[in-house]
Amino acid sequence: MLNIVLFGPPGAGKGTQSQKLIAQYNLVHLSTGDLLRAQIAQGTELGLTAKKLMDEGLLVPDEVVIGMIDHALQANKQTAGGFIFDGFPRTVPQAERLDQLLAQHNSGINCMIALEVAEEELVTRLLERGKTSGRPDDQDESKIRRRVTVYNTETAQVAGYYAAQNKFHALNGIGPIDTIFSQICAIIDQHKAPTAESPAQATREVKA
Repeated sequence: MLNIVLFGPPGAGKGTQSQKLIAQYNLVHLSTGDLLRAQIAQGTELGLTAKKLMDEGLLVPDEVVIGMIDHALQANKQTAGGFIFDGFPRTVPQAERLDQLLAQHNSGINCMIALEVAEEELVTRLLERGKTSGRPDDQDESKIRRRVTVYNTETAQVAGYYAAQNKFHALNGIGPIDTIFSQICAIIDQHKAPTAESPAQATREVKA
């Protein structure tokens, strides 16, 4: 099973590349934000726990998030070629806990890929996106810069963790989409375990 941590600051093009990777490798996109909203909407035990904490203004603890990821892994592992982790892990303890969870599924993270784009370019891209996205945080330069700073701080921690395992790769996120995609695929193919057959070329939606 192929498991990728794909990082990139807001505006780096991570969403576009994720969709191409999903189709190329038959992956499931695991966004912790999407999982959280789905569990709350379904009224599951994990969702109710998360909602109670959020209503009290508290952060959802790592163990609750890990529980949601575990649920998604079990729901999709029979059909998916692997998973793209989006928004998790963001700290070293989270990365360690994710490794432990994947080990229980006889799997692990193959590589972490970070798309790097200069802050000024990100600001330009997001302000332009804000004209059509309707998102307030894409229309306020101070908020954009704050998001980039938070991302850089979080990534630095997790990058070091995966670098120690020879799994971290940084790529220039500026350039033609297909060129960047080819570079990402080259990295992934280096880390893939040999298989008799290549994965099906199909897009999978996560079953929360």
